[in-house]
Amino acid sequence: MTRASLDKQPHEVASMFDDVAANYDLTNDVLSLGQDRRWRKEVARAVDARPAQKILDLAAGTATSSQPFARAGAYVVPCDFSLGMLKVGKKRHPWMPFTAGDGMRLPFKDDVFDAVTISFGLRNIQDTEQALRELYRVTKPGGRIVICEFSHATWAPFRTVYEEYLMRALPSVARAVSSNPDAYVYLAESIQSWPDQPTLAGLLREAGWSDVAWRNLTGGIVALHRGFKAE
Repeated sequence: MTRASLDKQPHEVASMFDDVAANYDLTNDVLSLGQDRRWRKEVARAVDARPAQKILDLAAGTATSSQPFARAGAYVVPCDFSLGMLKVGKKRHPWMPFTAGDGMRLPFKDDVFDAVTISFGLRNIQDTEQALRELYRVTKPGGRIVICEFSHATWAPFRTVYEEYLMRALPSVARAVSSNPDAYVYLAESIQSWPDQPTLAGLLREAGWSDVAWRNLTGGIVALHRGFKAE
């Protein structure tokens, strides 16, 4: 079983997700105490997919995150660099155009998508700034980005409890429900080392996105960031 390190070598991260693909959605549901369903609803609301729009769902995994966009009538492309995740997703949703792709070198032309989104995946890409530039490149002028990612709790007492859960309880729960519990040790460490909300907003602006803003969910342990590509 593979456990990626925090330098996030793409082959290590992809292999790690290959290992957990079969039970990934169930494990996330258990570890988040069901909150992941609420977070995904908020993403769908923020993306606001419309019929005939083209949506890129990067780090889509098994495409659970893609389903609300498809139900809205959009043409959604689930993209991921874990072939194991894509294989599981294709079995569940054979009609979807699953695409293998690295977030630092997306296999799409310029100005293709009306909206691009990534949920709990930006943190796993080796070069965050390059990924944000690539997402900008493939978005149409006037298009939008929505990022849902673990972040930093805003209330100090809650932050202490949450970090205790990450480093102690989460690996223990993962051992009970995941085929590769070490992957969730990486998860906990990568969350702790991830930039806070204002820092990620700054990275978005540096990549060219305008009107950048964010909204905290669940006390800031998750944040939704959004931005637009100027027309």
